[in-house]
Amino acid sequence: MASINSFGIIGGDKRQLYCGKSAAEDGYSISVSGFEKCGTMMGLQNNDIKTTLDRADAIILPLPVSRDGMTLHAPLAEKTLPLDELFDIIGDKPVFCGMKQKLPFQKDTIFDYSTREEFAVANAVPTSEGAIETAMLEYDGTINASECLVTGYGRIGRVLADMLQGLGADVTVSARSLKDLAFIRAKGLKAIETSALHGSYDIIFNTVPHLILDAHTLARIAVNALVIDLASMPGGVDFQAAERLPVRAVHALSLPGKVAPKTSGIIIKNAVYNIIREEKL
Repeated sequence: MASINSFGIIGGDKRQLYCGKSAAEDGYSISVSGFEKCGTMMGLQNNDIKTTLDRADAIILPLPVSRDGMTLHAPLAEKTLPLDELFDIIGDKPVFCGMKQKLPFQKDTIFDYSTREEFAVANAVPTSEGAIETAMLEYDGTINASECLVTGYGRIGRVLADMLQGLGADVTVSARSLKDLAFIRAKGLKAIETSALHGSYDIIFNTVPHLILDAHTLARIAVNALVIDLASMPGGVDFQAAERLPVRAVHALSLPGKVAPKTSGIIIKNAVYNIIREEKL
């Protein structure tokens, strides 16, 4: 990474500050913008955007880079920043961001760290810890000895099921493939096909990013349960049906940034480093 000696970090939340702090500890020059509302800067100085861009060889933008497709996601900034204006100023400098599909344009110099496998795997840990924290706050009993269902056996489902088992929960995991069902049983967990959910549970964690907990399924397995949906929008739970039944349901989004911004920031930094090495930037 000899050609990149400095990063400009613009917008985002504490994850981006921890990303910058960690990169600074690695010897990079860091300049940040868009954190006027932040109480602590972790040793970094907030500058105007022109200063940050002038000082930076490459730019790190938030996850997500935008929520509306028009302005930068910068909840700690005093002013909104239109994306077209920002990228006009950035020019051809390398840009690293999360969920770049939210941008109204694409360029060869824009790289998406959130689509990388190592990023997703690493983020499964803070997501799972955040899911368990949510359960501890919302559920009246203990995780230990509770009947837990985890729907889906992807990255998050695997880590979460192991954590719940370690806390002494009685864990059932649903999956679609025979291979995953076999792995679930090999881990000493109960296995069930996602298309045939049944049983009675205390806490249900959904990790599947499409609707599987519809009204009929909720009525069958979740009337006495706390449902925590970890899937990105629109999620895997029919929340209108949950309210009608009633089933207590929580859509727990963006947990890594909420419960572990330090770890999440370092995960972003490492993914950026990997892109730079692979792309020979």
